[in-house]
Amino acid sequence: MKIIFFGTSGFAVPSLESLNNNYEVAAVVTAPDKRGGRGRKQLITSPVKKYAEINGLNIIQPTRLKSLEFINQLKEIDADLFVVVAFRMLPKLVWDMPELGTINLHASLLPAYRGAAPINHAIIKGEKVTGMTVFKLDEKIDTGDLLCKKTIKILPNETAGQLHDRMAKQGGPFLVSCIKDWKSGKINPLPQDHTQASHAPKLNKEFCELEWDLSGEKVYNKIRGLSPYPGAFTQFGGMEFKIFEAELNAGINGIKSEPGRIHSDGKTFLFIGTSDKWLDCKLVQLQGKRRMSIADFLNGWGQKLPERID
Repeated sequence: MKIIFFGTSGFAVPSLESLNNNYEVAAVVTAPDKRGGRGRKQLITSPVKKYAEINGLNIIQPTRLKSLEFINQLKEIDADLFVVVAFRMLPKLVWDMPELGTINLHASLLPAYRGAAPINHAIIKGEKVTGMTVFKLDEKIDTGDLLCKKTIKILPNETAGQLHDRMAKQGGPFLVSCIKDWKSGKINPLPQDHTQASHAPKLNKEFCELEWDLSGEKVYNKIRGLSPYPGAFTQFGGMEFKIFEAELNAGINGIKSEPGRIHSDGKTFLFIGTSDKWLDCKLVQLQGKRRMSIADFLNGWGQKLPERID
């Protein structure tokens, strides 16, 4: 079976690797190279392109998915199936092209957490279980018929980055197994129950700000769900202060937690109060600085600590 793979981010690489080990990957479609780094002088390629180059795969980098040149390239390859993992939305002109259609690997148990950031939102919401779904693409976002689901437990203190990497590794074998079962007739596409849908929209700056009047559990889950990127933040001494790692503490020597209250020895620890518990900050980043341990942050602060979060 001849496959064209669509993907960009690191999450997609294990899936591409598994497909390449089991099928003919006739082409890899990925995002165009971007300029970045200091002075935007460095040309940055996607993780998927790097894998494709190393393994001698045919690479296509369209700027427009509806361009005649790109459409003709796809038609000339005449693949049986398109597979999408961590790529942008495809127009019907593209996903409807192959005989078997186009399938997508999504990092949630659809119809839950449709959208761009399912891993982040699942942790932020305090879910104990998530998973992956292979489904057939249609006109809307993450609404197509379901082929396979795989359930994955979210570990108690797991961050979005850790869960992302764990799911990415499992995604490749799961995707290949699903394609084999589908092709052999063991499974048939099932429509989603749209009444059970929930959404996981793209993470914007406003969403990433912490609210200290919430419970400690909710604040802690938000930090986990936004670590290591883009990072949950608050205002500390008039500057943006990101928290990447923390622990919950029910009490500090009888000192009652108050939302936004700061408690620190100025050297080794810094606690911030929520509505019911203290948050023990471990790995942080002050605006304009690098990420550092709380001890390094306090050592470099060099002034009186504020009594409360701004």
